Amino acid sequence: MITIWMLVAVILCALILLALVRLFTGPSAPDRVVAFDSINTLTVAIMIMLAIAFEEVFFVDVAIVYALLSFVGTLFVAKYLGGEL
Repeated sequence: MITIWMLVAVILCALILLALVRLFTGPSAPDRVVAFDSINTLTVAIMIMLAIAFEEVFFVDVAIVYALLSFVGTLFVAKYLGGEL
């Protein structure tokens, strides 16, 4: 049962690598912000997968805090790019 969740986590890691390519080669700043936000979302998903695989609630708590900080960070970057900061 753990192997299925670990397989999903590995696939999500591969998607993070694809998003990293977009993050470093993005033609514009908004493209890079979207790639960075996608990486954060995939990271949260990986934490949830690991919580299920290892049956540890601690990973879910960390994922919730990480998602909140990621949202706030993305909001600040969007405000900065929009010229409101």
